[in-house]
Amino acid sequence: MNKFIDFRKKLSHTTHFLVFSCLRTTLLIFSCLRTKLLCSYNYFLGIQSYVLHILLFRVNPFWIEVFYFIIVSLVGFLALRISKTRKTSFTPKDFDLIFTSVSAATVSSVSTVEMEVFSNIQLVFLTFLMLFGGEVFYSMIELHLMKSKLQKIRIKDNETDSYITDSDSSNPKNSIDHIELGMVTHSEDEKPDATLETDEKAPETETLKFNSIIILSHVVLCYLLVVHVAGFSLILFYLSLISSAKEVLQKKGLNVKTFGIFTTVSSFANCGFVPTNENMMVFKKNTGLLLILIPQILIGNTLYPVCLRLIIWFLEKFMKRAEFRYMLKNSRELGYAHLLPGLHSAFLAFTVFAFIAIQFVLFCLLEWHSEAISGISSYQKMVGSLFQVMNSRHAGESVFDRSALSPAILVLFVLMMYLPPYTSFLPIEKKSSTSTKRKNIMEHILFSQLSYLVIFIILICITEREKMKRDPLNFNVLNIVIEVISAYGNVGFSMGYSCAKQIHPDKYCKDASYGFVGKWSDGGKFIIILVMFFGRLKKFSKRGGKAWKLP
Repeated sequence: MNKFIDFRKKLSHTTHFLVFSCLRTTLLIFSCLRTKLLCSYNYFLGIQSYVLHILLFRVNPFWIEVFYFIIVSLVGFLALRISKTRKTSFTPKDFDLIFTSVSAATVSSVSTVEMEVFSNIQLVFLTFLMLFGGEVFYSMIELHLMKSKLQKIRIKDNETDSYITDSDSSNPKNSIDHIELGMVTHSEDEKPDATLETDEKAPETETLKFNSIIILSHVVLCYLLVVHVAGFSLILFYLSLISSAKEVLQKKGLNVKTFGIFTTVSSFANCGFVPTNENMMVFKKNTGLLLILIPQILIGNTLYPVCLRLIIWFLEKFMKRAEFRYMLKNSRELGYAHLLPGLHSAFLAFTVFAFIAIQFVLFCLLEWHSEAISGISSYQKMVGSLFQVMNSRHAGESVFDRSALSPAILVLFVLMMYLPPYTSFLPIEKKSSTSTKRKNIMEHILFSQLSYLVIFIILICITEREKMKRDPLNFNVLNIVIEVISAYGNVGFSMGYSCAKQIHPDKYCKDASYGFVGKWSDGGKFIIILVMFFGRLKKFSKRGGKAWKLP
């Protein structure tokens, strides 16, 4: 019995020892894993900080934007590729899916396939592409990069200042010399030195600028959300009231909510894509829907700087914060290209409405009795004409058949598509800070934007030369010019393709609602992809051609 009790005691001690050993080993393993995870996390943070430092200080903003749109386009292509289309009998080629993804990401709306081919989930993917490619959304990314850059500069300056302060305070002679110098300066001038006062105000100005950028990013985000929510709500409200507009979507099998958010994002981003094959032509009698989209088109592109400045002015009057006053008085120093000075914003608004008025008057004079806008009432003609001319400035949605418009209007549209969105009549002279500015070597090498467009048109005429000989009525130079300028301006206007214009009729030819570029070769389509990227990044080439002197 005693042996049995001793055995139990030994077994109990052994069990406790094994449990304790297991627990200790487990704790050691967890401790090692925790240490390794912390090291990995710190290593990851170090890599992230290093990559961010390279992006902010060493990489040109041009390349950041190029890689951004390439990555967004590739992700969009993969999303469209793995999802199924609506029509199982027709599957777009991979190259057409890449083209569509690039067109949506660069908000160009140049199409090579019909929009009703895409399923509901694919339309959702295209919506995200248009949102991420919009100018307002990308400007938020720029603001966050500016904020990170200023934050790193401030941290670096603080570390430098603290190092200098510590070294000065550790040397008694330096401290005495600084005090004596300060006393001498004050006794001679009877007031603090102006440079010292400027140096004291510099950190406050930098802090104010940093806080202004943070607040501005929040303002832009709220602007983006409010406009999209309001636009989506108004479209849904209109479709619930007007049965004729809702019936169009039901006959085409389109989801009402998807149509609402897709059209809202497309209009605000000035992309021009609409889920219907006919774009907005099926809604030319629904003037209420057109009037809902017109403000979204304006405030998302050409009038965005004006609206942004008005919002900041209102917030400054209401909240009385120093950051808003700094934004209004130092818009150039802030570095946000969409926040223009007050006088510039006023002239921009005047120019935008002047262009709209000129186009509207000419369009009504030349097209009022034409076949292109026939079959609707006078009021519907006026609203449709206003909608059409406003879309020539980068939006790209269409309520009339562009191929039926007069050549004079088409040439006017080409001019409007070529002009940048913030083109303004500004009859004031800019004061240059330096009389002689050192030019970058790229400014000597780069051609003007018009020169590149001519090169692109020549290349397309070469790739499509056989079709231009065989089908000259469709493949004429004017149609190609309109397609190229439309892609460059990220508009999306196209003359389309008509089988009735074929000189040698093809019995297998079928009229399609997609763009004229859909009938081009893959080489011509690839050139248009380059044109769309070039147009989306045209702000980086606006100084090109300065080395050429035309006496």
